[in-house]
Amino acid sequence: MPFKSQAQRRKFAQLLVEGKISPQTFEEWNRETGGRKLPERAASAKRQESVGAKTRTAQKAKAHGSRTPKTKRAAKKR
Repeated sequence: MPFKSQAQRRKFAQLLVEGKISPQTFEEWNRETGGRKLPERAASAKRQESVGAKTRTAQKAKAHGSRTPKTKRAAKKR
């Protein structure tokens, strides 16, 4: 299984140094990741859901020709 973030790679390196995982495990994950550029931190599942919901709402509004819904705070400023 490849690494998902730089933070995860560092954590696995720390576990390797502490002897909690084998060098083979670390090398397997490293090999599967390859040379790809990883984000510093992977987005959590909860964050991905909220970002996805906002994107879907904006896409629906755009498809129907209306504007993206405003937040309560923005509506009060008017």
